[in-house]
Parts: sequence; C-alpha cells; structure tokens
Amino acid sequence: MRPRSLFFLLLFFLLLNGCTENASSESTASNKKRNNLTIWWSQGFYPEEDQALETAIAQWQERETLKINLEFIHEEDILPRALQTLEAGEPPDILFSVRTDFTKSPSWAWTGELADVSEVIQPVKSRYSESALESVRLLNQKTNQRAYYAVPIEQQTIHIHYWRDLLAEAGFSEADIPKDWDDFWNFWKQVQNRLRSQGKTDIYGLGLTYAPHAVDTFYQFEQILEAYDVEIVDREGNLQVHRPEIRRGIITALEWFVNFYREGYVPDNAIAWLDADNNTSFLNRQVVMTLNPTLSIPASQRSDPQVYREEMATIPFPNEPDGEPPNYIVGVKHALIFTTSPQQEAAKKFLAFLIQPDRLGEYVKGSAGRWFPVMPELWEDPFWNDEGDPHVAVAAKQFSAGSTRPAYPVFNPAYARVQAENIWGRAISRILTEEWTPAKAADEAIAEIQAIAEDW
Repeated sequence: MRPRSLFFLLLFFLLLNGCTENASSESTASNKKRNNLTIWWSQGFYPEEDQALETAIAQWQERETLKINLEFIHEEDILPRALQTLEAGEPPDILFSVRTDFTKSPSWAWTGELADVSEVIQPVKSRYSESALESVRLLNQKTNQRAYYAVPIEQQTIHIHYWRDLLAEAGFSEADIPKDWDDFWNFWKQVQNRLRSQGKTDIYGLGLTYAPHAVDTFYQFEQILEAYDVEIVDREGNLQVHRPEIRRGIITALEWFVNFYREGYVPDNAIAWLDADNNTSFLNRQVVMTLNPTLSIPASQRSDPQVYREEMATIPFPNEPDGEPPNYIVGVKHALIFTTSPQQEAAKKFLAFLIQPDRLGEYVKGSAGRWFPVMPELWEDPFWNDEGDPHVAVAAKQFSAGSTRPAYPVFNPAYARVQAENIWGRAISRILTEEWTPAKAADEAIAEIQAIAEDW
C-alpha cells in the first residue's frame, strides 16, 4: 500500500473512531438525562400476559409522576438488544426476559453488572418459595458474597404429556400408567408394541430429544441426572464430577437414556430435532408421549376443547429409581436492574409494586399455565386448581406439592456455559452417531465441564 493511501486510511479510522466516541458519549449523556422509567419486557405468549402488565403500569401511573416507557420485545430479540445497550452503558431500567435465568443473570451478578434488589425482596421474602429465593440469590465475585440480584416473577419446570385416545387404542387407560421409575418408562414401550401390532407402524411410544443442538436435550437429561441423584454441582457451587460415584451415575444415566433410541422406541430423526420438533411430532400423533419444559404443547390446543380437555393429558414424573418422589428442576423467570440503569430507585419501587400478590397473581395467570406462580399463596387461586383442566392443575402440583431445586447456574455461574455448549447433548450424540461408549462420552463431558470451570 502506498504511504499516501495508508495516511488517508489511518485518518479515516481516526475520524470514524472519534465519531463513534462522540456518538457514544452523547448517547450515554442522553441516557443519564432520561426522565422516564424504561422497561423492556419479553412479549407474552398470550395477549393476557401483556395486558396484565399494562394494567399494573396504569395503576402505577395513577400514583406516580414518573412516566413509564414500556416496550414489549420478542424473546428472540430482547437479549441481543440488552447486550448491545449494556455494552454501550445505556441499558433499560428494568429487563425481563424468560431466558436470562439460565443464560446471563448468574454471570452478570458475578461480574457486578446487576443492582442489588434485596430491599425489594425483603418485605415480601416470606411470601416466596424457597426455590424462588434461592434462584435469585446470586454470587458477586467483587464482594465474594451472595445477595438478591433479581426479582422472581414466575417459574417453569419439565412436564410429561400423552394422548389419551392413543393409549385407549393400545388397550390401556391412565389408571394403568405405573408410578415406579422402570415400570413407568417400560410402559410406553408396551404401548408402542401394542399399536405396532395393530399395523400402526409410524407411531412411537416416546418423544425424547437427542439432538446435540436442542436445549430440550439438555433439559431432559438434567432431569434424568436429578432422578438418578447425580449431583454435578453442590449447593455451595462446588463441582462434583471428579468423584467416582458421580462419573458412574453419569454413565448409568447416559446408558439408560440412549437405550430407548437404540431399541427403536423413539423416532429416528430425534437425533436431529430442533426444540420445536418434539412438539410437532407429538401434535402430529407420531409419538404417544413427550417431555417439554413448559405447557406450550397443550397451550397450543386451548382453542379446541375436545383435544385440550379430552384427548390430551399431562402427568407428573414417576418416582425416582430409589423410590423417592421426583425432585423437579425449576427455572425462575425474573426481572433485573443493571448497575448502570439511570432510574434504579424508581425501578425498585415499581418492581416492589408489581410483585404484590394480587398484581403478580394476575400477571402469571395471564400466561394460561405456560408459567407458574413463585408465591405459595397464589396456588389458592381456583385457576390453578381446576380439576377439569387436565394440564394446569396437574402441572401446578409439581410445584405446589412437589420438591424443587434451582438449576445449577444459580450455584455456579460457570455452569451456564455447560448448557450453552450443550455438553450433555454432545455426549448423547457421540454415543448415537459416532458409536462411542457411554463411559467414553461421560469422560469427555466431565473433562469439558472441568475445563469450563477452570477457565471461569
């Protein structure tokens, strides 16, 4: 390149950098002068969710002079936008995304980017479930202390759905479904065998996900590990994969999980499913039962009472292999305030207003059972106890009457990378597509988890 050309190229970049810095400074200054409360909220699956929040905001505006600028943002877009504004130093005052709990919140708290919201939590602390509180009590590396860095709004866990009419065609009823672990899972193999004997060669007993790129694979296998009492991270955040009994438990769970696919009780293409594919396969009646981390499958059929109430059903998990009741892994969806948010005090005041039980209860009900309450007293609402609803009432008992624990990133923020890289999905794929042994796949997964923890 000629010297003259190089000079002009350098001059161009200097000017561009100067413009960018000026724009950034002006933007940050504008952000600091912002005279409204800016809320970014994940757009609801149902209009009732958004309407409930808008109602709460209207009630707030009747008593406060500070105006609220509310923006509903599609879930696919809200986190990328939040990351951009956070990097620029001008984030919203309140952020609510249903993915931050298992992707960003633990690491944001760790690096000191979240405001301590303990003053919001303390007045209603006794109203929250223990799992909800534990899920937002995150570790900050700068203080080396845990504090409340998010405000719990609602929660999710994994559910099992099946077709009543397909079960009946196989000669079974709900009363025939076993409660014990091995008998429960083998039952769906019997259902498939019966249907196949009737000439229904395109129906499978189980709709399990095995793809290395599907989040559902991770959710399902984590719940299987929980059932086998395989504790990857303890509640103090310490990694346990170095222990021989944990390695053996991982191998056992992998072997158990992949055998359904090997034996032909899961669709062949389940090793390539995206997250919506088990939903599609189930709704197309290609599988008799499936697992899903929300009630989105039955929720999609609410407009058809025959399908929703009569043909489709939701059931709890069976007892664990040791005979104990299931312990469900829950994801608590929460609202965040950043340390660089300009209206932190107003944001805390609004969230304290929103989480009063009557308002929060109405908001969560707006999801029609896709999300569930985080305050035990809200379970008393008839909406969650309608025995005529074969999905919401059953799923609600998983939280209200069952045992729950937060996901591992709450205890150790490095574990969010384990999920992001889908370590378990990759291990399962190694076994099914590359013919690795479960032991070899487990050892690779353990090494990768240890490397992530060390890098963190």
